Amino acid sequence: MEVKYAKRMMTEGGSEISDILALTAKPEIISFAGGLPAPELFPVQDMKKMANAVLDEEGEVALQYSSGQGFPKFRQQIADRMNAKQKTNVTGDDILITSGSQQVLEFSGKVFIDEGDIILCESPTYLGALNAFNGYGPKYIEIETDEDGMNMEALEKVLASHDNIKMIYVIPDFQNPTGRTWPLEKRKKFVELITKYKVVALEDNPYGELRYDGEFLPSLKSLDTEGYVVYLGTFSKILCPGYRLGWVCAAPEILAKYIRCKEDGDLQTSTISQLEVSKYIERCDLDAHVLEIRALYKKRRDLMIKTIEEEFPEGVKWTHPEGGLFMWVTLPEYMNATEMMKKCIENNVAYVPGEAFYPGRTKANNFRLNYSNMDEDRIVEGVKRLADVIKSELR
Repeated sequence: MEVKYAKRMMTEGGSEISDILALTAKPEIISFAGGLPAPELFPVQDMKKMANAVLDEEGEVALQYSSGQGFPKFRQQIADRMNAKQKTNVTGDDILITSGSQQVLEFSGKVFIDEGDIILCESPTYLGALNAFNGYGPKYIEIETDEDGMNMEALEKVLASHDNIKMIYVIPDFQNPTGRTWPLEKRKKFVELITKYKVVALEDNPYGELRYDGEFLPSLKSLDTEGYVVYLGTFSKILCPGYRLGWVCAAPEILAKYIRCKEDGDLQTSTISQLEVSKYIERCDLDAHVLEIRALYKKRRDLMIKTIEEEFPEGVKWTHPEGGLFMWVTLPEYMNATEMMKKCIENNVAYVPGEAFYPGRTKANNFRLNYSNMDEDRIVEGVKRLADVIKSELR
């Protein structure tokens, strides 16, 4: 069959995430591949009550079209939470409700990127963001990272030497895929630089409330006085992903562009989902629920690190995330984690090869592990299987 597709559909992308999710569906595989929350923590009974309450109390509203920007009360609840947790100073008028924060990434490409424009990002960075941006034909410049995140000196050199940088994409808290977190001074320097060079930055923060060690740090958005930071948030990691509820918080001029994308794309985010989660925030204790999540994920993170320390051979390195869902493993440079994955699948264990997290696919000796979605026994057994494969591949 001969079909004339748009050029954007001829680029690679999307299949890697689909493959990852497919792996998680096979019960025989111990999968550290996905970024899935622990389903046993979903507040099923509470949400059942909220669903009934919404339909009993405002059913005609819940089943109707609603505002493209989102329900005012729900947006204000999110703003209040951002102000309390992220040290921002925003209102509901600064927020657009979206179908997950992944939708914001796709909209961001539409809002900011013409073909050939430059996007700066951490190296490595979230592959889902790359897939969302790729359809708009950008060029990427990867900014080197260290244990504290993006290198600010390298960033400034790039900002000073290129004119068509449209956007910087960053995850300062418990980054996907590495789990690294930027310290406060680096955050301040970053905001200083984007203000100086007048470049918009997307601050993607799906994991910010999931801190297990140390002190919470202010968001980039809270440090931004000029409106260059566009903040992305989601309920997928602190409540449940099935509702597909995220948001973008931005300066009025920028937010108006996102609202246009939303109205052009799907008119609005699910009315009933917004009302149910809004009622949950009002009537239940989201903070207590997040504390439960943090306690379980900390336990699983600690167990994964302990088992890695006991089982992995010399020459292999890994990060020690202070929060979030992921850790990053670095093999000796001669090893290829994409190729090694085939042997891991034969041994019924899976991860995400690190190559996909580099726009230029420049490194192949890393892989990402998730610890939130597997119970303790399977974490231990899965790490042992990984260790056996790694040992067999070492020179």
